[in-house]
Amino acid sequence: MDGFSFPIFKTKTEGVIESFSLDDPEERKKYFEAKASEEIKKIRKFLKRNTFVGFLLGPKNSGKGTYSKLFAEAVGEKYIRHISVGDIVRDAHKALENGEEGKEIMDFLEKNYRSSIPLKDAIDAFLGRSTTTLLPTELILTLVEREITESKKKAIFIDGFPRSLDQISYSIYFRALMGYRDDPDFFAFINVPETIIDERMKNRVICPECKTPRSVKFLKTKEICYDKERDEVCLVCDDPKCKGAKYITKEGDELGIEAVRDRIEADKKVMQTLLKLEGVPKIYLRNAIPVRKAKEKIDDYEITSCYRYEVNKETGEVKTIQEPWIVKDDEGIDSYSLLPSAIVLSLMKQMVDVLEL
Repeated sequence: MDGFSFPIFKTKTEGVIESFSLDDPEERKKYFEAKASEEIKKIRKFLKRNTFVGFLLGPKNSGKGTYSKLFAEAVGEKYIRHISVGDIVRDAHKALENGEEGKEIMDFLEKNYRSSIPLKDAIDAFLGRSTTTLLPTELILTLVEREITESKKKAIFIDGFPRSLDQISYSIYFRALMGYRDDPDFFAFINVPETIIDERMKNRVICPECKTPRSVKFLKTKEICYDKERDEVCLVCDDPKCKGAKYITKEGDELGIEAVRDRIEADKKVMQTLLKLEGVPKIYLRNAIPVRKAKEKIDDYEITSCYRYEVNKETGEVKTIQEPWIVKDDEGIDSYSLLPSAIVLSLMKQMVDVLEL
């Protein structure tokens, strides 16, 4: 991040000598208990009576959804909700195009929308029926507030934010959301080298049921299979509720980071603006660590591996081959990418300090 160096967080923990397979849910549970048992107890105790709103601020494909999912897995899914502003906008757009389906949303907007632009004009701009009215940020803000209302007593991670605001507008936008519920709030900044985002996009897959993202190359599930119809190796979702759903590719991801270059640059500018915003507690999550610092700061099993697969098409047996993966960070330094569990460990430990637990 231009003009700001994210601190390197130490995940290596004194007294913890066991290795963990972080692609296995049961192993992840043991990992979090071994390295953050006290922090987890404090967070759970807090969440029994309180909530928070955490804003996950990072470029597209920086892992925000994955971090939210693993945090909930560690502290308890009943306490946590992940809100994607992009999903909210897409779902609201679809619902409002269908008059009856969008009635509940319209009722909420009529009661809570506040702007100098009339609601009808805002809706027309939102649905693309008007090219003369700019989409007011207040409409997106009200849609997010609706999701917060529906979340009731759950703590929330909000992923996504408008990209066309100036510094003053950002302050108003976040202060409005932070004041919507009477609970503590914080920013969690995520720094990821572009080389990692590029490779993640090109190898990303998603569960068609729970929408959890993974990577065939970097973040596999516990179970792998060979799909004869697709003639490819597939990840099988770890969540029992998905009943063995096979991950699928997302159209357009094969183009990598260049397909979203404008979005990446806009996200960087937003983060640079918000890093300077005072009065909001901040958490810094760093995805990559220089190779020369790794031995001191992290355990080997916390480093992202690169996977390739050998398939026996007659038997369907899949052999997984794990290899080290070294990337160049944005300064050209040889670095390791950390697995999401290690980043969530950093998130939990910093959160305890930020929430003063």
